[in-house]
Amino acid sequence: MFAAAGTKYPRCSSSYCPNNFTVIVTGLKTPRLAVPAPISILCSHEDRSMGKEAALQTKGSGTTARGRRLLKVREEKRKREHDRLNNYPAWAKVLQDACKDDAELRAVLSDSIGNPELMRKRIEERVRTKGRDFRKSKTGSVLAFKVSFRDFNPAGSYIWFELYGSPTDRDVNLIGSAIQSWYVMGRLGAFNSTNLQLTSMSTEYDPLYDADKGMKVMPSSFHDIGDIEFQDNWGRFWVDLGTSDYMAIDVLLNCMTMLSSEYLGIQQIVFGGRRIGDWEEGLIDSEDGYKNFKI
Repeated sequence: MFAAAGTKYPRCSSSYCPNNFTVIVTGLKTPRLAVPAPISILCSHEDRSMGKEAALQTKGSGTTARGRRLLKVREEKRKREHDRLNNYPAWAKVLQDACKDDAELRAVLSDSIGNPELMRKRIEERVRTKGRDFRKSKTGSVLAFKVSFRDFNPAGSYIWFELYGSPTDRDVNLIGSAIQSWYVMGRLGAFNSTNLQLTSMSTEYDPLYDADKGMKVMPSSFHDIGDIEFQDNWGRFWVDLGTSDYMAIDVLLNCMTMLSSEYLGIQQIVFGGRRIGDWEEGLIDSEDGYKNFKI
């Protein structure tokens, strides 16, 4: 191939490329062969070979889009693990470890494990509604409570009860539900000692009940009851037993005995009296320890 002096010419950098050629410079007095310097123009042959090599290098180096995404995910996971180990509160770690051996605690925390703020809220809610003891299934007292009467008037008096500590919402609901049920039965005439036909009968044979006799006895019924109030560890409610007799008191004490031994613990029950313990009339602010149960 002949070219004038100073002519620029392309040359493929591949030694095996058929596009390589030799240039004879004719602008000189004595023609001579000249090997052109390579420039950065690739022919189709080199394009193909270099493209394959670049693809292999990219795949091997992990710089593909998928590789970069995986690398970012691993880095974020490592950062989260580092933050968890270095910034995780000690109390949350203790609770998390305790869940391995305590099914009830595990159920309380459930999906909040690993999130300290949510764990704190779950524990506070559990303490507020059920008390502080996670392991103890029987939360009552093994000691019998004391019973006393202070000028008790069945036609209208307060009944007081002292607990071992300030009641939780669960305790308030337990006591309130029991007393509410007791009042409903009294209102329906359940506590009438003049019609106890089956209590003295033998259980060796089927007893007989005289419905006509039951209809003829004088009915007995509660007249009224007030809401149940709590101040710290003291509670009270006002009641008018109406025409019911002291059988109603026996039934209430039987109920409170089981409630105290199995669930919340009662120190004493007082029938009658206007002011017991540190009770303060007019104190109805929940921040001062006041709670109530609507009958």
